Amino acid sequence: MSTSVETFAELGLSESLLKTLTEIGYETPSPIQAECIPILLDGHDILGMAQTGTGKTAAFALPLMETIDIKLNKPQALILTPTRELAIQVAEALQSYAKNLPGFHVLPIYGGQSYTIQLKQLARGTHVIVGTPGRVMDHLERKTLNLDSLKTLVLDEADEMLRMGFIDDVEWILEHTPEQHQTALFSATMPEQIRRVAQKYLVEPREVKIKAATATVAAIRQVYWQVSGLHKLDALTRILEVEDDFDAAIIFVRTKTATVELADKLNARGYAAAALNGDLNQQMRERVIEQLKSGALDIVIATDVAARGIDVPRISHVVNYDIPYDTEAYVHRIGRTGRAGRTGNAILFVAPREIRMLRTIERATRQPIAPLTLPSRADVTNKRVADFKEKVAEVLNAEGLDFFANIVSQIAEEQNVSAEEVAAALAMMAQEGKPLQIAGEDPPPPRAFDKGDRRPASFGDRERKPRFERDGERGERPRFEDRGERPRREDRPPRPAPAGDMVRYRIDVGREHGVEVRDIVGAIANEAGIESRFIGRIGLYEESSTVELPAGMPKEAANALKRTRIRGVPINLRPDEGRPGGGFGGERKFDGERRFGGGERKFDGDRGGFKKKKFDR
Repeated sequence: MSTSVETFAELGLSESLLKTLTEIGYETPSPIQAECIPILLDGHDILGMAQTGTGKTAAFALPLMETIDIKLNKPQALILTPTRELAIQVAEALQSYAKNLPGFHVLPIYGGQSYTIQLKQLARGTHVIVGTPGRVMDHLERKTLNLDSLKTLVLDEADEMLRMGFIDDVEWILEHTPEQHQTALFSATMPEQIRRVAQKYLVEPREVKIKAATATVAAIRQVYWQVSGLHKLDALTRILEVEDDFDAAIIFVRTKTATVELADKLNARGYAAAALNGDLNQQMRERVIEQLKSGALDIVIATDVAARGIDVPRISHVVNYDIPYDTEAYVHRIGRTGRAGRTGNAILFVAPREIRMLRTIERATRQPIAPLTLPSRADVTNKRVADFKEKVAEVLNAEGLDFFANIVSQIAEEQNVSAEEVAAALAMMAQEGKPLQIAGEDPPPPRAFDKGDRRPASFGDRERKPRFERDGERGERPRFEDRGERPRREDRPPRPAPAGDMVRYRIDVGREHGVEVRDIVGAIANEAGIESRFIGRIGLYEESSTVELPAGMPKEAANALKRTRIRGVPINLRPDEGRPGGGFGGERKFDGERRFGGGERKFDGDRGGFKKKKFDR
């Protein structure tokens, strides 16, 4: 299959799916999509080597959608991912592809989320499961997940699952799937153990190898703002106001509806903005672009498809209001500025769960993207005052002020006030709905994403290389033994107890609620982003439990835990006052192992409701 495919229609997708792709802004398939979609549509297994950001989610998800029988309300596809964030991201992508497929249900399942919620959704019925290996394995063991109707199995980022220690769980799941199904395995690298899994479980797979696209964007200043504490629209207007070299901008969103809504909101705030999407005919599109060129418009809000081919010299800024699905889209977007030797500015809005895509973009472009500090109220006020002074100075240099000076004198005499007070009143009137001072308070600054080990500095200072620098350094992990019907993890040396000061907290869940130690660890890891090695002793009692966490825990993490539920019960996290826990059992020291039931299992990933997650705040 040639990778020079121009449209998705050439790949054999259904009309309904093609309509959806057009609506959400897809136009030209990426290389991996052009290669993989026809192979998967033909029913072959596939072994793909591709980095995150090459568009591989659509490469396996679109053919998968074609096989779904909506009338059969049972899991027909299973997608395994290494992390909670990726599971959510893939599930959201599938939901968007099912826009014109009423009745379609996709369910992400991962550690840290309440079993009750997942059990209810599984009982309701779902067509696609996207999950982390540990939680999927748990549901299979509990027989709450039935794969008898499975048609497609996808292993996404298999090398990452190997690195995180999940590969034995993955193999166990593979052993418990129906014999007849299609399998797609994707991995950025191909270590020997992953290739062995492919040889064992894939049937005559077709191999596809795609290198991530790179681009030179040195002329473009790239920054990102971490979405936190302030509405995106308020943040956008603040940023646009204080950018010194702002002339015109294209703001990218994912949907046609969003282009219209954001344009209306910006116009209401005094900006000259217009929407540009696939619903506009050619004449209207040309009119919008011409207005942008002439200065009648300063901002265009566009989808990826609608913005193709735009070359307007005065575009000084590109804002990724919605993060793109892949790196090719990002490179195309920011290419609307900094053209023909000019400099440009690219601003990316990134939610905490989108940090993976940010890092992927950095790897693909080989350019760092620096964090942007949100302008404060004082910054915006100073800029507005400076602009106001400039306008006043221009008027003072104009002729014909005698008439107005006489009016000011009359007002001052009639009201028995000074000319300065009259000028102040006129200045207030001149704000025209855009006050020189903005009301409200500044939100607290978000915790910045660290490019290596993304934990807060107080939780350790270990440096970690970006993944594209580490790929060649990874050795093969020891192979796990054949453990029969229920595999147990290979013994590993215990991890050291957490270093530094610890604070003991009490939570309102215990044995009477059916809570186990792993539920507590999973909830803390997923809801507050605290890695297991920073969780100290856990005391599990009848009505409550205690847990030791690092001193100086960020406010955001503490607030997240106060709102957390375990097995549907609010945990009400607060400092422990030393009262007895009641019942029997004492504290359990976290030493890299947790005892429960008839054996030992170790928290080395999302097993039992935990995954390795770092602070995204």
